Amino acid sequence: MLPLPGAQFTLTAFPALLELRISLFVALLLAYTLTAMENIIIISLIWTDNHLQTPMYFFLSNLSFLDILYTTVITPKLLACLLGEKKNMSFAGCITQTYFYFFLGTVEFILLAVMSFDCYGAICNPLRYTIIMNSRACLLMTLGCWLGAFLPVLVPTIVVTRLLYCNTRLTEKVNFLLSALVILSSLAFTTGSYVYIISTILHIPSAQGRQKAFSTCASHITIVSIAYGSNIFVYVRLNQNQSLDFDKAATVLITVVTPLLNPFIYSLRNEKVKEVLREAMNRIASLVLRKT
Repeated sequence: MLPLPGAQFTLTAFPALLELRISLFVALLLAYTLTAMENIIIISLIWTDNHLQTPMYFFLSNLSFLDILYTTVITPKLLACLLGEKKNMSFAGCITQTYFYFFLGTVEFILLAVMSFDCYGAICNPLRYTIIMNSRACLLMTLGCWLGAFLPVLVPTIVVTRLLYCNTRLTEKVNFLLSALVILSSLAFTTGSYVYIISTILHIPSAQGRQKAFSTCASHITIVSIAYGSNIFVYVRLNQNQSLDFDKAATVLITVVTPLLNPFIYSLRNEKVKEVLREAMNRIASLVLRKT
């Protein structure tokens, strides 16, 4: 579509707007860089240290990998739009970005449900835990997360591509049904798992035992609360034209802030991970000193 006469302008003509966009660019670039670095460190530690070769950390490495992909789908294009004069996107590019955004988000919700089952096994069935959550089972569960998200997102995406641009009402309904199916079903499974987990913890006789059991799943509960709370508010609504400013803030929380905080919440507050990280840093320091 051709621009209207006099409608073109440059950012240099509006210094305040340019300054705001530069500030947002720097903040988002810093957040994206930190997110990638944190999650790469977590993945590297888990896959190279024998102390972290457990189902919980295996699923955690997949969550870190997902967070890197999730932010990469959105953030680079957002950064380019903030400072670039050209902000449009092709229809094919928009559909591709939309598909991978919802596909990766769906994988993450299924993975969070699987991680709640892992917590259930560790706390409610500790004697059978290593038998239930063996390497083959963990691999199949992870594969199921990816395969389980493929068709539920692909089919609605194809349907949307065949709609008229003005048919936003049907698009909202498709979005609502997909979001409700994925988010609420995985939330129901996660909630059911934690009902059994909390019931088991309350029956532990010693306070120290209860505290240790609760600390096993406390980080997961925090991530689940943030993820489900923000996504339910944004996506599980029939009328998505209200509270647009709040929706924008929630979307930034989903795509930028949450992946940035996940490593701190789930891993870097974990004593075992911090111990492995310190050992890795000491080994690197020793190598550097030897070379010098």
